[in-house]
Amino acid sequence: MNFWLLFIVAVIVISFLLDIVISLLNLKALSPDLPDEFSDIYDQDKYQQSQAYTKVQTKFSLVENSITTAITVIFLVSGGFNLVDLFIRDFNLGTIGSGILYAGAITLLSFLVGLPFSIYSTFKIEAQFGFNRTTARIFFTDIIKSLLLSILLGVPILAAILWFFEYSGSYGWLLCWAGTVAFCFIIQFLAPVLIMPLFNKFTPLEKGSLKEKILSYAKRETFKISGIFTMDGSKRSTKLNAFFTGFGRFRKIVFFDTMLEKVEDEELVSVLAHEMGHFKKKHIWKMMASSILQTGLMFYLLSLFLNNPGLFEAFKMEYISIYASLFFFAFIYAPLSILLSILFNCLSRAHEFEADRYAAQTTGNPDQLIQSLKKLSLANLSNLTPHPAMVVLNYSHPPVLERINALRKLG
Repeated sequence: MNFWLLFIVAVIVISFLLDIVISLLNLKALSPDLPDEFSDIYDQDKYQQSQAYTKVQTKFSLVENSITTAITVIFLVSGGFNLVDLFIRDFNLGTIGSGILYAGAITLLSFLVGLPFSIYSTFKIEAQFGFNRTTARIFFTDIIKSLLLSILLGVPILAAILWFFEYSGSYGWLLCWAGTVAFCFIIQFLAPVLIMPLFNKFTPLEKGSLKEKILSYAKRETFKISGIFTMDGSKRSTKLNAFFTGFGRFRKIVFFDTMLEKVEDEELVSVLAHEMGHFKKKHIWKMMASSILQTGLMFYLLSLFLNNPGLFEAFKMEYISIYASLFFFAFIYAPLSILLSILFNCLSRAHEFEADRYAAQTTGNPDQLIQSLKKLSLANLSNLTPHPAMVVLNYSHPPVLERINALRKLG
């Protein structure tokens, strides 16, 4: 049997089994006893609801993963990738045109497989626990907008990648790397201005005590903000969130409108201070540098596997092409991607602790951040006792209890 086929199927199956084991461990780690730290904000009913939410989500994820894994393996071994390729080649669009259409076809098939799960998760599970406010109109409008954005932004970058690998010889991966990095930087600046407003309404924060406290804190920390906004997150979900967007003097702080309803002013300032800590500690640039290096590594490894006959034989392909190589390489890259994501998550969790420390020190009151973390956990029904293995593999933020304990030590 073809080595690459054995390798790829093994990667898919091992990843699937790993997900099952980690999910079961995480369910087993759920404790019936409410941690003492949260006794001031949770009652027993709410705590049981948060555990039920974790159980339902986990079981649903296992079902979804089982079905999508089975479909992927069947599609692979039955020559599904080749059938799509033969269909595309009948249009005689040339290398780049065929590559774009092939990518679109495979992406569309993947989307259609995942769509029923997305609908069930949004309109059944999220609604069951009181989160969902998304209407069918908003749901499908979001899909259409995302599709149009994918075409508008994704087609040019894919065409450039195919062209570089097709005509730039051994340096094609370098040009792809440089082009992708430049494109990502441009998107970082365009997203807050052109892309995000397509999905949500951003309203300048009204004058009042909260705005004054935020501006006073930012001024004290010599931190320039171009604006403070609220976002209508409530039209899709009741969950709470806040984030920074933009760079330099274009930085903006955005609060979900749901957050303004449930979190006190001083606590919101502590959330802002945490996000500001990421900038002050240069976490944004460190993560971007790491991501750039990872992208370079990915393109270099991809260049080694382009037009590999054994790989195309594994996928039962009749024709060899650069565009199909992109998809096949993703299967080979998966194990390294998992390892790198573990490292990235570890770095991200360390950054969260640093940002918490910065917020506690600069506001002079760790309790405000602790209270905001508790309210976020309560409103989002967060799992308070995740299994360590789940944290290592999937958590970009430390478990909330670990963050609170670290802040308590500072206090």
